[in-house]
Parts: sequence; C-alpha cells; structure tokens
Amino acid sequence: MKLMRWIVTIFAAALAMCALSGPALAQVPFDQLPKIFDASMPRDQQISLALSAGPEGVRDKATVYVLGPKGYKKAREGTNGVNCLVGRHFANPTETTVEPMCYDAEGSRTLLLVELYQAELRAKGTSEADIKTDVANGYKDGRFKAPSKPGVLYMLSSDNRLGPTPDHQTVHVPGHFMFYAPYMTGKELGYDSAVPFLVQPGEPDTKMVVFPDPNLQGTM
Repeated sequence: MKLMRWIVTIFAAALAMCALSGPALAQVPFDQLPKIFDASMPRDQQISLALSAGPEGVRDKATVYVLGPKGYKKAREGTNGVNCLVGRHFANPTETTVEPMCYDAEGSRTLLLVELYQAELRAKGTSEADIKTDVANGYKDGRFKAPSKPGVLYMLSSDNRLGPTPDHQTVHVPGHFMFYAPYMTGKELGYDSAVPFLVQPGEPDTKMVVFPDPNLQGTM
C-alpha cells in the first residue's frame, strides 16, 4: 500500500533526524505563555517560538509568519521551502493552544494554506465549529488539497501547549514530529477503536505523531 510505504520512509527519516540534531529550544518559558495567544504577543517572541519548532539546519533558512490583527503575515523570507509559525485554536473561550510548527515544502503547499485561512476566519470572530465546517467544505470543493507525498510537520519546540482535552483544557506536550497520513484510519493500522498516535483520523489532514527518543541521538 502506497501510504504504508510513506510511513516507513518518513519514520526512518525521523530516527535519522534525531541522531543528527537535537530539538530546538524555545526562547519563551512555557509558564509565561499567554492564556490567549494573539497578535498582542511581540513580534520577536512570535518568531522565536515559531523557529523553536524546527531542527537546527532547517529553521535557519525557513520562512517565518507572525500573527497580526487580520491573520498571519510574513515576517521573514526563507530559502529552503519550510514555513514556520505559531498556530492556535480556542480550547475554551479563555484559552488558546500555542502550537509552534514548521511545515516542510509539501505541507507548505497544502496544509499551511489551511492554517493561514483559519487564522483569517478567527480574526473575524468566526467560531471554531464554523471554521471546521468551512475547511471541510474547502477540501470537498477543491479549495484545499491533502498532501500528495511524504512529509513532516516539525513540532520540536519545548513550548507546545495543545488541546483541547476532553474537558476543554490544554496540556504541555513534548517536542515531536507529525507525519502526513491523509485519510488514514485506525483500521488500516490494526486498531478497532482510537489510535493514540493518529490526529484527525480519516481526514485529509490526518497526521501520525512520533516522539523522538533522546537515547537514539548520536547512535545512528
């Protein structure tokens, strides 16, 4: 199966990446992140957070976006096809996630466009439910495309505040890789129910989460 070959390829790449370079460290202490991440966060802090998602050698040449009053705007032009920003969505009315991320070239061509569009809608006050519906319709009518080949979303920052949890809160999540696995479900992996390492199973933006093992660094 083509998708399973993708997974083997990108998982091997993740292990090699762990051996070659350690994760980036964020410059904003986790306990000082704002409850609601918005355009009020200083530009330099946004850039620092965004770049903390990528490994050394990738982030140095990446394009960076910062969140403004009307959505994201480009703060720095890169040269390697990677695009970094701090994503967010509302876990509850008084708290957003804080999601430093760097899309590789394939993700930048596809999933990044969705991220930028969602930010424009949030800036207009659109609800998370309506954003989800709009994006789903966008995939159906061809406005958005799922990744068409293997790729990785770097989320190696130490400042990942993700959610929502079942009680609509956020949690601190260690740095990790997210590999594109469009439309993959647990059934394809042998699971009868939820799969702990699949995000958005069965959707165009399904991703497989891999947490690097620090014990592998320098061993390959």
